[in-house]
Amino acid sequence: MANTYTLIASETLSTSASSVTFSSIPATYTDLVLRCSVRISTTGDTKDAVYINLNNDTTGNLTSNTRMQGEGTAASSARSSGGSYSFNFVTDRDLATSNTFGSAEIYIPNYAGSADKVGSVFDVAETNASTGNWVGAKANLWRSTSAITSIVFSANHNLMSGSSFFLYGIKSAAVGAYATGGVISQTATHWIHSFFSTGTFTPTQALTADYLVVAGGGGGGGSGGGAGGLRCTVGATGGGGSLESALSLTSGTAYTITVGAGGPGSANGQSTDGTDGYSSSITGTGLTTITSTGGGAGVSVGGFNRDGRSGGSGSGGSRGGSSGPGPGLGGSASPSGQGNAGGNSFSPVASTSSTGGGGGAGAVGGTPVASDTAGNGGNGVTTSISGSSVTYGGGGGGGIYVSGSNRGAGGSGGGGNGASDTLVGSTGAINLGGGGGGAYSSTNKIAYSGGSGIVIIRYAK
Repeated sequence: MANTYTLIASETLSTSASSVTFSSIPATYTDLVLRCSVRISTTGDTKDAVYINLNNDTTGNLTSNTRMQGEGTAASSARSSGGSYSFNFVTDRDLATSNTFGSAEIYIPNYAGSADKVGSVFDVAETNASTGNWVGAKANLWRSTSAITSIVFSANHNLMSGSSFFLYGIKSAAVGAYATGGVISQTATHWIHSFFSTGTFTPTQALTADYLVVAGGGGGGGSGGGAGGLRCTVGATGGGGSLESALSLTSGTAYTITVGAGGPGSANGQSTDGTDGYSSSITGTGLTTITSTGGGAGVSVGGFNRDGRSGGSGSGGSRGGSSGPGPGLGGSASPSGQGNAGGNSFSPVASTSSTGGGGGAGAVGGTPVASDTAGNGGNGVTTSISGSSVTYGGGGGGGIYVSGSNRGAGGSGGGGNGASDTLVGSTGAINLGGGGGGAYSSTNKIAYSGGSGIVIIRYAK
């Protein structure tokens, strides 16, 4: 999950000082980071250190310190414990030498939380050429459940002119967003809430929001399952129609987000159909419900030349055979504007047979070009609403009864492959709404489930 660094306070000394204080630290961040470059008014090779004190602590809450360090030719480590009220981070050697500074970064997670604080330090003490350089890392446990509101830097001797101190707050992506719910991420311009399962979205202020709503894909039968219906306001929407309109959402309203499951595949694509995918939706008070319809289930081949089922995208038609007029027509996309029809089975009628591919959100399912091939699933639709370019809603490939690699391939966007006598197929991809691959041969007769859908809501920062 993305993080942002915000400068809370800084100070660069123009004259020497006994200490530097950052006070009134707000509790609106997740973690704190301190970055320092320090010179001390010691002389010669006298050992000294820069110290940090939290919340003006005088009760000995600092209970342990674990450290390691190295100089290039030697390394050491140590651990100490006992009640103290401050810890050191830059242990100098010749930091009184002109233009010689030691630098450090101190990381304090969960500084405003109610648990004990564990601070980690990485520091570099740069010395003159006669004594060399060294680096070190430390971890310090401060047993206090209070939020950190004050930090004081000091040393046994003065902090010299040119020493600089910077305090940053880190915000996780969920801090600063204008709503709760889902998995929260961000880009430079938008907050993004991704729902991989059913949940609730609640704005903390009025929002104009884009959305992607993808339903579950249809399970395969003998033919390929149709992709889940897809409605989107960014990039492209299902069925080649105009982009959907953005939502106007009310502060404090809890909107129900439903993410549809994929439909199970047929237990025997030769005799039974798969199951339609399940719808995904955004619903709430004052909002016209946004619903994407589950993909149509692939149909069995037992009745010969059967038409596919309708859905967000329709499933493929069943095989052409010697005992019927053929072909089986692909199921329709219903309602329109969410996907495409499935492909037909092979025509003209033949004693060997194959099935149509399921429709995809972006393209019609494939129709076989020969009696020993199956139709590919239709391709899906690509959008960058999540912050990355992702293709959703691929149709499932059709199954064939013969051996070989001519089974239908799943469409881009998570469509599952169909099966042949010698090749197994695959399920639709989860959270992409892909249709399941078809199967009906004696060796691979169990068809494949559709993939679950997804709902994504984004709004400007």
